[in-house]
Amino acid sequence: MSYKAVLFDMDGTLLDTLEDLRDSTNHVLRQMGYPERSLEEMRRFVGNGAEKQIRRAVPEGTSEEKIMETLAAYRAYYQDHCQIKTRVYDGLLDMLSELKAKGIKLAVVSNKPDSAVQKLSREYFGDRMEFAVGPSDGVRCKPYPDMAETALKALGIAKKDAVFVGDSEVDVQTGLNAGLDVIAVSWGFRSREVVIEAGAKMIADDAGELEKFILE
Repeated sequence: MSYKAVLFDMDGTLLDTLEDLRDSTNHVLRQMGYPERSLEEMRRFVGNGAEKQIRRAVPEGTSEEKIMETLAAYRAYYQDHCQIKTRVYDGLLDMLSELKAKGIKLAVVSNKPDSAVQKLSREYFGDRMEFAVGPSDGVRCKPYPDMAETALKALGIAKKDAVFVGDSEVDVQTGLNAGLDVIAVSWGFRSREVVIEAGAKMIADDAGELEKFILE
């Protein structure tokens, strides 16, 4: 019997956002007079929300005041520049449409700022997604289970009938912390070894394999 709901991470799972994340981060780093970061560095920095991303990107020893100033500038800039190079991974739009057609409820659960989550989900997935959520006041970042639980409540689905899909150790931990089954994907920002070490038992290598795991 297939799951009744699927909660998807966004960055590295549904959308390849890494270049826009790097470009927006480097824009504010340049503004602040700090060294820029490479794509591979950004791959390591993302996954725990915008604040930790910026803390990792600024030079070591940066004052708390300057970190917060950089973070505010980043959030404002990224909101308007989050769709320059971002794209949906191959095969996923068709897969999402097929899952929705089978009556499975779909939601996005992301550590991006909530405003960016809403914007990107609407623009790239339209009505395929019934719900989308990012961190906000009182709703903590993954790997806390807050957002996953918020999404399940909004969908009206019990934990036993849902699965969490993501590309990182943060996503695996989120699913496990929320008491959900977890499927990891291999095409995202973290290696296979990282998600296995975090506790992933199922790893999909393409959209077809992911759909099979969800339905079977």
